[in-house]
Amino acid sequence: MIPRRHFFSSAALAAGAAALASATRPARAAAAEPADNTHDASASPEPTASSSPFRPVITPNGITAEWKLVDGVKVFHLVAEEFEHEITPGLKVKCWGYNGRTPGPTIEAVEGDRVRFYVTNKLTEPTSVHWHGVRVPNGMDGVSGLTQKEIPPGETYKYEYTLRQHGTHMYHSHFDEMTQGALGMMGLFIIHPRQALEPVDRDFALLLSEWRVDPGAARPNPSEMTDFNIFTINSKAFPGTAPLVVKRGDRVRLRIGNLGAMDHHPVHLHGHDFTVVEADGAPIPPAARWSGNTVLVPVGSSRAVEFIASEPGDWALHCHMSHHTMNQMGHEAPNLLGIKSRAFDQKMRRLVPGYMTMGDTGMGDMAEMEMKNPRNSVPMLGAPGPFSYIDMGGMFTILKVREGDIASQTDPGWYTHPAGTVASRASTEELQRDLGRVPQ
Repeated sequence: MIPRRHFFSSAALAAGAAALASATRPARAAAAEPADNTHDASASPEPTASSSPFRPVITPNGITAEWKLVDGVKVFHLVAEEFEHEITPGLKVKCWGYNGRTPGPTIEAVEGDRVRFYVTNKLTEPTSVHWHGVRVPNGMDGVSGLTQKEIPPGETYKYEYTLRQHGTHMYHSHFDEMTQGALGMMGLFIIHPRQALEPVDRDFALLLSEWRVDPGAARPNPSEMTDFNIFTINSKAFPGTAPLVVKRGDRVRLRIGNLGAMDHHPVHLHGHDFTVVEADGAPIPPAARWSGNTVLVPVGSSRAVEFIASEPGDWALHCHMSHHTMNQMGHEAPNLLGIKSRAFDQKMRRLVPGYMTMGDTGMGDMAEMEMKNPRNSVPMLGAPGPFSYIDMGGMFTILKVREGDIASQTDPGWYTHPAGTVASRASTEELQRDLGRVPQ
């Protein structure tokens, strides 16, 4: 879905958290215009609520944070709370996050803005918010015990500072981070340049994370250290991930952050090459940029890449670590590859009618077998595709490039391939002509 940007009319800030949600009206966000590509944060003036034009980001499966303007300051409200979250169809868990979602609403602001965040804690334990990568006064850094007192349950704390940089940043809890991060307390913080850089047509924000959810469990396990079994983009695993819909010829930016606990992710895009233009929120000078189709996003880091969507079709976008494109039922499974199971299956069917050993010829066909899963769990792989079952899960989504106008982020359905452009079974005549034989 496309997030909506909201502009709130100036008003005195009433007491209590509810006042921050009042007096809303939709904002109009203009497309960025070409400008000088230089950037000097130290030279930024101390303005209030810059109206710099920019292209709002799209957070697939997410929303953009609402804000209101109070005496020239952009005011946001984040509520740390528990809620039910659907990671992918068939898998719902109790998470902790912000404003009833994980990741929390994507914060968008402009370099030079004065921002104020009210953080209300509705959790059962204290919390705090760290503005990851954002240059703030020390007392606003959000490290409980070191730079501030933790926010007790039921209390609301205030953070306020001026944005002195631009780029792709993040925010997350910095109290009991192992637990609160594992339960989903994270979000993206996008700061647009005060002077617009090269414009893009589509600007996507993607936050990578990882979870341990045992089959049947109602909550992620925050004590897991290494064996995560759900890998997500914006806290969704395929087939729950929304596609990225673009028009052929669009200039596209992908902002990718990683707030997982342990794993780095080599994110690979099919069908296109991109240029890495930003690392950890800092623009990379043009002479130092590099091109490729896979970018490594380490834990705690962000990367931004740009490309022209020149090739129509449905293109995979995924982590290239193979276990990161599987869902929970693919973990801790025994290795049965090559096992001769026919005789064993016949004996087992006397006790369990319909029993069949799985995985002895490979794992690709297991996703389609429609076997009953344990309560609140999902198969290892995939969803139906236009040709057959897509045997991918986890940290996987689809870039959908289409001709002509596209309606918002509405899924246009599967791509219709021109005749003669789909891999297909080779005919006997073709094999005899080109190979001189028919392989057996």
